[in-house]
Amino acid sequence: MISFVWAEDKNHIIGVDGHLPWKLPNDMKRFKDVTTGHPIVMGRKTFESFPNGPLPNRLNIVISRNSNYQVPKSVVLITDKAELTEHVSADEEIMVIGGEGIFRLFQNDVDRLYLTKIDHEFVGDTKMVEIDYSKFDLVEKKEGIVDDKNIYPYTFETYQKI
Repeated sequence: MISFVWAEDKNHIIGVDGHLPWKLPNDMKRFKDVTTGHPIVMGRKTFESFPNGPLPNRLNIVISRNSNYQVPKSVVLITDKAELTEHVSADEEIMVIGGEGIFRLFQNDVDRLYLTKIDHEFVGDTKMVEIDYSKFDLVEKKEGIVDDKNIYPYTFETYQKI
């Protein structure tokens, strides 16, 4: 099963200059809770945005056109999405975490969406790919808690393909 995990603002912005345009610790916690124990698939730029290297307790898989791209031993490098089946089992939930090009690559394969909707407009240079929500059911919606560390209103939403 292919799942997308991301946060976006009112205008579907997901990034600026290779990183998130916001700080939202509760979204980072949800991301960790949702992805831990599952393989995560990302592009090179997303991988390079991690300040502390590969994310722990998850198989980190990087897709890059450059087959000579250097990744740590614990990270799997693939150059084609078809290679994914060599590294994950068919019954695993595979978490696609970005960026835009990687979401586009799996756009027609996605089964579940873990979306954090941020009720704010940010400046950014990267947008989420279009998703046809008529092909999904909203199965969970939870209002986020706004506090001194999470200053933007947000909602956690989970969708399942019909």
